[in-house]
Amino acid sequence: MIKNKDFAPKIIKKGSFFKSTEVEDFKNVLTQMNEWIDENKPEVINVETVVLPNIHDPEEEGSEDTMLGSDGQNSSMWFQFIRLWYK
Repeated sequence: MIKNKDFAPKIIKKGSFFKSTEVEDFKNVLTQMNEWIDENKPEVINVETVVLPNIHDPEEEGSEDTMLGSDGQNSSMWFQFIRLWYK
């Protein structure tokens, strides 16, 4: 059975009208994935970088959401994360 696990950056500091949201460094996310692989020993099929809008928005369901809003009427934040496919 093929499974997937997403490793997305966590919000460090929520943004405001004049300041952008601060998120965890991408290198930290990569380190977390490597640690998970070391601990769980999955059979890795593929690793990909994914960029999606608004995964931290309270109205969305994160990186697993099948429909993320980015209609241009509101500001959108795009987040880069790592998706690991494994058995």
